[in-house]
Amino acid sequence: MTTPSSAPPERHVPVVVVGAGPAGLALANILRAASVGCVVLEAESREFVERRPRAGFLEEGAVRGLERRGLADRLLERAPTHTEFEFRFAGGRRRVACTALTGRRHFVYPQPLLVTDLVREYADVRSGEIVFGARDVEVHGIDGDAPSVSYTDPATGDPRVVRCGFVAGCDGARGVTRTAMPARHTTTARRDHGIGWLALLAEAPPSSDCVLHGVHSRGYAGHMARSPEITRYYLSCPPGDSPGNWPDERVWSELHTRLDVPGAPPLTEGRLIERRVLDMHNHVTEPMAYGRLYLAGDAAHLVSPIAAKGMNLALHDAFLLADALVAYHAEGDDSGLRGYSAAALRRVWQYQEFSQWLAELLHGPSSGDPWRAGTATARLRRVLDSPTAATAFSELYLGED
Repeated sequence: MTTPSSAPPERHVPVVVVGAGPAGLALANILRAASVGCVVLEAESREFVERRPRAGFLEEGAVRGLERRGLADRLLERAPTHTEFEFRFAGGRRRVACTALTGRRHFVYPQPLLVTDLVREYADVRSGEIVFGARDVEVHGIDGDAPSVSYTDPATGDPRVVRCGFVAGCDGARGVTRTAMPARHTTTARRDHGIGWLALLAEAPPSSDCVLHGVHSRGYAGHMARSPEITRYYLSCPPGDSPGNWPDERVWSELHTRLDVPGAPPLTEGRLIERRVLDMHNHVTEPMAYGRLYLAGDAAHLVSPIAAKGMNLALHDAFLLADALVAYHAEGDDSGLRGYSAAALRRVWQYQEFSQWLAELLHGPSSGDPWRAGTATARLRRVLDSPTAATAFSELYLGED
């Protein structure tokens, strides 16, 4: 039993944010700007979170949400935008003018850049407190009025305890906050797509001015610009495949096979600087809140990169939760907190459904199942041949509600 003399020192802040990804950092910045005290606990180093490879597409709605909160200056200065995307299949190429159809755009801004901006704004500009390298993080007492979070101080190795009014769990799918939710009060729905994606970064200029989706009998291939010098490529592969099975020659051969079509500029090859296999699976935990613990981002729901929705969902969660916490501390209004989970889950399930729909469109033709191949091709042709279908698709692709 811990005696009072040996108990770790305690202090109190209104909100403890666990995790320094897009959700946690956006939330912490909004709270800080509203004078709601908070501390951010992050298991990794600052250098790690600012370089962690992640997605690079932001919906205009997410960007405008950041802009309204004073968090998008560098993004708006630096991020190129896309107004179209292109399908390559059956030996041809077809473009969808998504901005002309919806009035919205995609912003190309890799997550490491956004995280760097948000860390700088919170820690350096607004002097917010963030503990990088926090170990042994545990959440306590979320079903009462005085929860706490304990951790090991990375500088001294000493135990620390922070008492708070609320805990925001923003520490990802493998974090500790999701497991702190009582199993008897939560359900987790899962979807395994049964496919893998070989994720590649090439030191090569983009070969197109928009996203390319290659729908091919050998498998899906994707081309996404990251910067004027770097291009992200994806190749579908068996789940659990090893990156070692994909030497440079095989990678470029498959990319050419799945993406080259007559009349299109040739792919620009370059040195491959990243090679990872991602298994495509999704899950949703609901509700996204219990007691004084509120989950946001991947801590509550994981959506595969197929539809590029993960970072966007994390930001939308953060906006909802931040506004609810600010209203509670400024006005004593708890309606936003009570309605947070239901409001967030409406968007979460919409995006999960779109991810599943798009996964079948992109991978059905290479499934080896004639029925799936036929129906997926019909789905794709409907999007390309019907302005109404193309508009509905573009709204979801670009993040319309």
